[in-house]
Amino acid sequence: MGNDKRILINPSILNANFDDLENEINKVSTVSDAIHLDIMDNKFVPNLSFDFKRAAEIIEFSTLPIDAHLMIEDPDTIAPQYAQIGCDSVSFHFEAAKNCRQIIANIKSNGAKVGMAIKPATPLSAIEEFLDVIDMLVVMTVEPGFGGQAFMSEQMLKVSQARAKINLSKGEPVLLQVDGGISLTTISEAALAGANCFVAGSAVYKDSNPAEIVTKLRELAKNSFKI
Repeated sequence: MGNDKRILINPSILNANFDDLENEINKVSTVSDAIHLDIMDNKFVPNLSFDFKRAAEIIEFSTLPIDAHLMIEDPDTIAPQYAQIGCDSVSFHFEAAKNCRQIIANIKSNGAKVGMAIKPATPLSAIEEFLDVIDMLVVMTVEPGFGGQAFMSEQMLKVSQARAKINLSKGEPVLLQVDGGISLTTISEAALAGANCFVAGSAVYKDSNPAEIVTKLRELAKNSFKI
């Protein structure tokens, strides 16, 4: 996933206009690193977003790589299928997984990078053993399920702890993604804590100039990321 000094901005299309997603993606395509695709099944989280068929269509027309975040009940079966249809990275929730190591192996063998996501209540200690085999750790800074929620500053301790562990790791640096409530007012705090990949939904797509917001977010993160 590249050098860990790079700042990545992955806009989430959860708050974009679902009727015109191709154009919505194109609005940010020259300034973003990937499109964050939130897959919700109305079971693991109380919301429904894109089904598998729609996800495949989005991957097909997207001019950016797809960073899929699976908020679903059965990642063991389903996560590798998202790798098969061409996602650049597939993140699954630790809390929903039956066999994390098997899911990681299956995603990788289907050609995608692997992300592991943890909800606010899940401690870093629960997933430390996997840091040497994943490409990205996703720390949720809201409860997964809905866009537009307030950023949880109390999660920054977990981000700092994760950064310290990642920096001690001998392998390829793991990307540290924060997802939830990222905006022009919160991204600096997350970058300062050690995050270097950011998901921004409402802040980008509720603005009249989404590309300008992505550019501003990147500058703010670059200025604060010191680790």
